[in-house]
Amino acid sequence: GEPRKFDPKFRGPIHNRHCTDVICCVIFIVVILGYIALGVVAWVHGDPRKVIYPTDSYGQFCGQRDTPNENKTILFYFNILKCASPVVLINLQCPTTQLCVSKCPDRFATYIDVQASYRYRPDQWNYFRQFCKPGFNNPRKSVAQVLRDEDCPSMIIPSRPFLKRCFPDFSTKNGVLTVANQTTFKDGRGKTRNVTDLREAANGINNVLDARSVGMKIFEDYAISWYWILIGLFIAMMLSLLFLVLLRFTAGVLFWIFIFGVIGIIGYGIWHCYWEYDHLKGIPGSDLTVYDIGFQTDFKVYLQLRQTWLAFMIILCGVEVIIVLMLIFLRNRIRIAIALLKEGSRAIGYIMSTLFYPIVTFLLIAICISYWAVTAVFLATSGEPVYKVMANQTLCKYANLTCDPETFNTTNVTKVCPGAQCTFAFYGGESLYHKYIFIFQLANAFVFLWLVNFAIALGQCTLAGAFASYYWAYRKPADIPLWPLFSSFGRAIRYHTGSLAFGALILAIVQLIRVVLEYLDHKLKGTQNSFTRFLLCCLKCCFWCLEKFLKFINRNAYIMIAIYGKNFCTSAKDAFFLLMRNVVRVAVLDKVTDFLLFLGKILVAGGVGVLAFFFFTQRIPVFAQEVPVLNYYWVPLLTVIVGSYLVAHGFFSVYAMCVDTLFLCFCEDLERNDGSTAKPYFMSASLHRILGKKKLSPKK
Repeated sequence: GEPRKFDPKFRGPIHNRHCTDVICCVIFIVVILGYIALGVVAWVHGDPRKVIYPTDSYGQFCGQRDTPNENKTILFYFNILKCASPVVLINLQCPTTQLCVSKCPDRFATYIDVQASYRYRPDQWNYFRQFCKPGFNNPRKSVAQVLRDEDCPSMIIPSRPFLKRCFPDFSTKNGVLTVANQTTFKDGRGKTRNVTDLREAANGINNVLDARSVGMKIFEDYAISWYWILIGLFIAMMLSLLFLVLLRFTAGVLFWIFIFGVIGIIGYGIWHCYWEYDHLKGIPGSDLTVYDIGFQTDFKVYLQLRQTWLAFMIILCGVEVIIVLMLIFLRNRIRIAIALLKEGSRAIGYIMSTLFYPIVTFLLIAICISYWAVTAVFLATSGEPVYKVMANQTLCKYANLTCDPETFNTTNVTKVCPGAQCTFAFYGGESLYHKYIFIFQLANAFVFLWLVNFAIALGQCTLAGAFASYYWAYRKPADIPLWPLFSSFGRAIRYHTGSLAFGALILAIVQLIRVVLEYLDHKLKGTQNSFTRFLLCCLKCCFWCLEKFLKFINRNAYIMIAIYGKNFCTSAKDAFFLLMRNVVRVAVLDKVTDFLLFLGKILVAGGVGVLAFFFFTQRIPVFAQEVPVLNYYWVPLLTVIVGSYLVAHGFFSVYAMCVDTLFLCFCEDLERNDGSTAKPYFMSASLHRILGKKKLSPKK
């Protein structure tokens, strides 16, 4: 290629900079102001109570303070048989009157029986009356009219609250479905019906109930074991820090220990799986397949099957073989990577503050996520209540039309369809704002993605600036400037907000397209033919690749911005061609670094995970008394493992950025300088030695 024109006096990150990509910076600030405005509008219109509290037929919230419904927190359905499935109950409305009640009914009763005996048994009448419309107390009104006007339910069934709604209290007795030990009930319209009809009406509710009880147990487990989880994460943090500090002295040794450690752990896993597999031989029921027993909430069931252990063993053997083959073919390349890793560890040793920079990124992203989530909830609940005509007669021509409850009784609907009512249906609206809620949600998601990508970009650029100032210091550590991280952060914000926003914008557009594709795929699941499925799959794959590629380009562009302070496009182009000229080294270094750091994360997460496993299953005698009693020990265990992985990922991401920055600087160093006294190399002696084996004369 063309020889590049260099400033011969170049000595590290340039200080006399100017602002780059100003237009993008202005747009970014305007968009942020718009985002704040959108949040305010949503906050004014939205009402999260619509999600928290159920709404009765009059459009009032159950259990809301300072209303007649304050102590009535549960929604009661007059005729639950009209609701075909719980999906109807939770999302849309059932075509039956709904009332707020303080507790669900606990007995079978029909209106006919209660009305007939109200003189001798007033207590029954008073009990039944609390499930009638407020203020109704007229046992002389004819039954037909009461049921037509839906003043009272025709029957009540023993129920229990679930999701703040009364559902029939099902239980199975000797394999027969019962409600309060009965299999039949009177429906209050002169018929005796089977409990299975109720089951149809609340179909699938048992699955949800199962899931809910599991959820409650998990919540209890967290409440008991949270501080042990925090201790586990603290240990993970210490381990990660220890690793990064040790790398500088023992990178080579440590990595071979790493690799053999992982091979050993997987080997132990294979042996353990084989032992379990062999141990279960001949035990009745262990030869069933996973398919035979279906989905179970108790995971211990699976561990009693030989098939489960066999599958684990095959997977582990595959992983083992792949790792061993990679080691055999990549051993020389690993040596080069280790030299750069030692250099990276040294750089981090001089600029320790960089290790804690991910906390800043994490906080920024947490703010973005919480703002986005709150805005999304307020937008989703910013509809007005919509009321519709509910008629008992199927042929009423006004059924399901919208109505206004205040003027409803003066219209002729009640004359045409006796007993018709104007009841609350759902939250929506016809105004301009409500029509565009979907667009607002899209905009909310898009700006959220843009801000998250900007926070990540800011972190990458800041770290790159700090590490570049280390590399371009001729005498290390004497020439490293004071406060390299702060000055680099200041430079990135002051001069390069526009460039970082531009890179983040490109990435956010691609991510938004991916989100929309996922949404379409989800929506069209049932309807699409094989061609559209194939097309969607191709599109998803292409955009996934594009996103990966853009992340790689952006990362290196930000490093160039941090060093030279040029605009985004120029930096991206320079970085790309510089990497293309060193393409073999890039591929090897990148993959080896990623591989080794990934092994590091696995080792930290695995080590802490094994420790937590022995702790929570009371295998450590010293702490056996301290262990909390848990429903599922895998709950804190999984949390500790995932948490440790994320903590290690935070520290190692700084380290990966360090190695990438040093590598780009190193390539620049080779192209700028030739090791003569006029143009000395800036790299450390050890790097020079390792790479000195190959021909390193500057490209003419």
